[in-house]
Amino acid sequence: MTFRPASFQALKTYDRQSFAADLVSGLTVGVIALPLAIGFGIASGVTPTQGLWTAIVAGFLISLLGGSRLQIGGPTGAFVPVLALIVAQHGYTGLALATIMAGMMLIVMGALKLGSLIKFIPYPVTAGFTSGIAVIILVGQLNEFAGLGLKMPEHVPQQLMLIGSHLSQTSLPALGIGLLTIAIVFGFPKITTKVPPSIVAVIVCTALVHWFELPVNTIVSKFGSIPSGWPGWHLPPVSLDLMRELMGPALTIAALGAIESLLSAMVADGMADTRHDSNQELIGQGIANVVTPLIGGIAATGAIARTAANIRNGARSPVSGMVHALVLLLVALFAAPMAGMIPLACLSGILITVALRMAEWDTFPEIWRSTRSDFFVLLTAFLLTVIFDLTIGVGIGLIMAAVMFVKRMEEITHIKLVTPVNDDERSGSNSIAGKEVPEGVVLYRVEGPFFFAAAEKLESTLRASGGKPRAIILRMRNVPAMDASGLHALEVVIEKLHRDGVKILLTGVQPQPMKVLVGSTLAEKIGLDHFCADIDEALVRVRMLG
Repeated sequence: MTFRPASFQALKTYDRQSFAADLVSGLTVGVIALPLAIGFGIASGVTPTQGLWTAIVAGFLISLLGGSRLQIGGPTGAFVPVLALIVAQHGYTGLALATIMAGMMLIVMGALKLGSLIKFIPYPVTAGFTSGIAVIILVGQLNEFAGLGLKMPEHVPQQLMLIGSHLSQTSLPALGIGLLTIAIVFGFPKITTKVPPSIVAVIVCTALVHWFELPVNTIVSKFGSIPSGWPGWHLPPVSLDLMRELMGPALTIAALGAIESLLSAMVADGMADTRHDSNQELIGQGIANVVTPLIGGIAATGAIARTAANIRNGARSPVSGMVHALVLLLVALFAAPMAGMIPLACLSGILITVALRMAEWDTFPEIWRSTRSDFFVLLTAFLLTVIFDLTIGVGIGLIMAAVMFVKRMEEITHIKLVTPVNDDERSGSNSIAGKEVPEGVVLYRVEGPFFFAAAEKLESTLRASGGKPRAIILRMRNVPAMDASGLHALEVVIEKLHRDGVKILLTGVQPQPMKVLVGSTLAEKIGLDHFCADIDEALVRVRMLG
């Protein structure tokens, strides 16, 4: 395992100009992150203080030890439904242990260099569960947004039914604060982009509630004051039974954290023309998630919106992320009571804007127009995430995507009887055009990956040809890959042919299929002398076999 954080590399050529740029960017992102850290903490079922300290500790460690130069870490919206469910079922101690377990899993994934595998999760699945998470966040915020003060159930359908039955109890002051927040967040950038609109919304709405003494819940009125100072160390209770019970939630946190952090790192690379180390990023994320619960924090990962803001404000190195964490630290140590005055309806409005921007609604018609099967994978992942939970949505989505992939591979694999008349290759050592083919010898061209379905095609093609040849030549130079299922199915077909006394010769076998055949016993069953370089050699060989 190599341990090469991006910060260590960046500091080798660090200078004053870079620090000045990182300082400005870090201050800006720290201000942006303040209401988000508090809001995501509340939405995840813990206290505002826990959300704030998660952004401080995890944000600093991810920048210090991660593999991306410009990544900003902290609590994110993607984790909200997962963490809230764990807190509801196991309490915070369960969440802390699950987060530590997830952190260890991320470290192992990075050490085993599995970072690149995350890139192979199909886009319809990620778009589906991302949009589903956005809906969960949005619906979950309607309670405080409308000032209802209800105890919300776990899942979206029940939440909508409960909110719908209590709409008559909507608090107009809270609703007004929430709508004003959304208007400021979306409208203020049209005036200037130099000041974060979420902070403007927080200042304006907090001032209005305080000056006019509006009957709107604030952080202090619902959760008590945010204490200043270090939160202390918190070691969650550990037992084998509890770890076994939390293994599923921990896997979900680890998978989601890996996916979102690496997606965020890829976005950063595209915006800033940098390159991240995906395995080091997983190690950095893992360390952050092991340490953060020890100070009472929650799960954290790379935050795409804050990372993008970091880049847009001129960040040059991971120092900007560390500055962002130090800004939040100063708030926690010296200005926490002031943060307690923020109206909850304002925080809900900010999180609703996050959800609206997070949802990938334009992806639905785009994929519908391109590939219907991918659209149904997208829709399934979305609906199952919203109706049930993220684990089911992603799991079923991946299964559907895998089935669709196999079907497409089957569609691009072709097995065709070749004759001197229909041979596409009109000349050369791999063509039978103008050559004498011994009687009773037939040739088939196999094209495309040789998976299970391809072997089924081979058997059905042989049956359809009629008669019983004395020898079959399989031209396989256009078969790039073979898997275990294809190998087994091919073995079954060849055993049947051998029982019927039919000889098998293979030509032009590519390296990967050849490795699979040699690694099994099938190559010996076929006979190593039955593997030929081209058709000419195969025809010579089949005449020798008689």
